[in-house]
Amino acid sequence: MHRLAIFASGEGTNAQNFIDYYKDRSDITVSVIVCNNKEAGVINRAKEAGIPFIIVNKESFYNSDLVLNELKEKADFIVLAGFLWMIPDNIIKAYTGKMVNIHPALLPKYGGKGMYGKKVHEAVIANGELASGITIHYVNENYDEGEIIFQEKCLVEAYDTPETLAAKIHKLEYMFYPLIVEILLLGNKS
Repeated sequence: MHRLAIFASGEGTNAQNFIDYYKDRSDITVSVIVCNNKEAGVINRAKEAGIPFIIVNKESFYNSDLVLNELKEKADFIVLAGFLWMIPDNIIKAYTGKMVNIHPALLPKYGGKGMYGKKVHEAVIANGELASGITIHYVNENYDEGEIIFQEKCLVEAYDTPETLAAKIHKLEYMFYPLIVEILLLGNKS
């Protein structure tokens, strides 16, 4: 049984997608939600699904092994799904090759600190890009610089706004993120 920790900071729509995708599976499960915002919608999603959650504060996250020790008990793979803090070195080292992130653009473009959500889509449109998409990558010590695992494109149309582009990107995230994680965990045999 592969146990996933989902890290999220906001509403948790990608976390919900993982919960739904792996529901009733015996080989992969979402075993814990980690959040840095006690008001985040993802907490209610965890409660509704009966999934344990951890609310982290900066002190325990960055200056102790408390979160790492709890993760080691509950998860063997980490999925970042809209988690806005840099992952500390102790967790990166413990989960090297076992932690992935999704970014709402075609890295290496439009990545790095501060490039998330609407800011990414605004930059893509402002620069006249003809395509955008998603990038699933391993997590390392730098924002959005880990080894790329998978990318999928969508067209940026002349009429697109940050909101319409975000909707296209969300469709790609929901379609591919749980599937790519499944392939990483199980290979192509599923």
